[in-house]
Amino acid sequence: MSVKHALSRGLELGRSLFKLGVLKPASRVAAKFRGERLWVGQPSRGVWPQTFLPARYRYYRTSVRDLAAQLQSGSFRRILGGASPRNRAFFLAFGVGLGLIEQQLDDDRRNAATCQEIQALFRKKTFQSPLKQFASGYKLEDYVIGAMLGKGCNAAVYEAAVRFTPLRESSRCSLVDLKQNGEEKNVSALRSLSSTACYPLALKMMWNIGAGSSSEAILKAMCHELVPADPRALQKEKGEVVLSGCFGRVTKRVTAHPNVIRVYRAFTANVPLLPGAEEDYPAVLPPRHSPAGMGNNRTLFLVMKKYPCTLRQYLGMCAPDHRQASMMLLQLLEAVDHLCRQGVAHRDLKSDNVLLEFESAGCPRLVLTDFGCCLAEENLGLTLPFTNEYVNKGGNTCLMAPEVATATSGPGVEIDYSRADAWAVGAVAYEIFGQTNPFYGPARLESCSYQEWQLPRLPASIPDHTRLVVRLLLRRNPEKRPSARVTANILHLGLWGGKALADLDPFNTGRMADWLLCQSAVALLKGCGPTGSFMEAELQRGFLANLDLEELRVAVNYLIYGRELLQSTIV
Repeated sequence: MSVKHALSRGLELGRSLFKLGVLKPASRVAAKFRGERLWVGQPSRGVWPQTFLPARYRYYRTSVRDLAAQLQSGSFRRILGGASPRNRAFFLAFGVGLGLIEQQLDDDRRNAATCQEIQALFRKKTFQSPLKQFASGYKLEDYVIGAMLGKGCNAAVYEAAVRFTPLRESSRCSLVDLKQNGEEKNVSALRSLSSTACYPLALKMMWNIGAGSSSEAILKAMCHELVPADPRALQKEKGEVVLSGCFGRVTKRVTAHPNVIRVYRAFTANVPLLPGAEEDYPAVLPPRHSPAGMGNNRTLFLVMKKYPCTLRQYLGMCAPDHRQASMMLLQLLEAVDHLCRQGVAHRDLKSDNVLLEFESAGCPRLVLTDFGCCLAEENLGLTLPFTNEYVNKGGNTCLMAPEVATATSGPGVEIDYSRADAWAVGAVAYEIFGQTNPFYGPARLESCSYQEWQLPRLPASIPDHTRLVVRLLLRRNPEKRPSARVTANILHLGLWGGKALADLDPFNTGRMADWLLCQSAVALLKGCGPTGSFMEAELQRGFLANLDLEELRVAVNYLIYGRELLQSTIV
């Protein structure tokens, strides 16, 4: 560094000193000459406690503020001692610069404390299920079972209601009654309820082919279906059985979230002959119902809320506008973030496993369901040992993240699923915005070999922040792919940042904290009045409940430089 350059830096930082009012009080200058330290900013306790490290580590026991004060003291001594201009300017500039850094750290700590207060305020508003709680429901005969809603590769789902629910005279239904000797008979139904109000529940009957007929064996083999289960879903004695988990591992339970399915009841019972069973799934029935059946006599039943349709069915009939589509994408990211925070990876995220309901005239609510393929082991977290090729990597291979699809088994190999579900959300986003999923169909891209420039571009009419999120989610390298929380923050800022978004600066945490306080007031007011979209208010409250200053800074950085990423050939 030349003497001229050092002097210019010293003068520049000296002007900032006068702006801060540090050199104005004459008492501080007098104290300097008495050997006392000159502090830049408000004095505070050092970063390291005095008793944290031994004396031989005295350098690390000095805080940034202490180091700044010592350098400033040294610069004054060099001025009085006739040191060279270069040394005087260098020590003054470096000392004042460290003091300003410490002041910035103080501002960051205060703003981080503000964010924590906002987070604590909105976390108190826990999600409450819209369904009324019921005390019974631990036996199959407690329910009235209606028509089949759908079936997959391992279960069939029927609409249901608790037995004491009043039925309309003009309806048709199918009742399953159990005799005292345990044999089932299908009582022909003359009334059926097609509305959600009359059939508010969905009964999922798992197909049991190789688990055995004992309750313990069934619960151990199908325990992943209980990851989103309510604490009161199982009776106490059965709940203790589930804690043993699968192959000796304890299965996690996720807390309630508005975008994750909730299992209200789970129990084992004899497999009944339900409507359409002999035509739709005869091979999985027990031999007493179907001669060609290979199923066991008992299986697991799950009771959940009934939803009108899946995301795939909805998108086949409706085309949401860009704002609604962005909020639907945001809900999926919020669900994935909720699972990741609790160490759970879904591993089978697709539009068929997302349910929909309509609570208001605005955006529909999306709910992630079907946890049969999830990774939810207490001692594994979001990483899975991939020691041999027989380890199950997940469900849908078409929407399997590149780091999972390209993993090669071997000693010590582990698959990291922390960003895998977020990648699948990026692929489903094409369907939400009315495009063909690039990883489906005859000309589909392979997740294990595609290049990012091959991804189709979304229409220019879609907001920039939304297109940026989809591009970021589909990055091949998981280290360059942002988390579900960061991408959700980008959508939050794009949807509700407005004109304030242009003024946000990741390095100006004070302005960011002011904007967050305004958003908190808006979210609280939306929750009190009948006007406005309920879904928007719920998403804003969820954003503030999961607020993290550093993650928000990363999201703002992506938005600032997002235009360059969108214009580049490879994102």
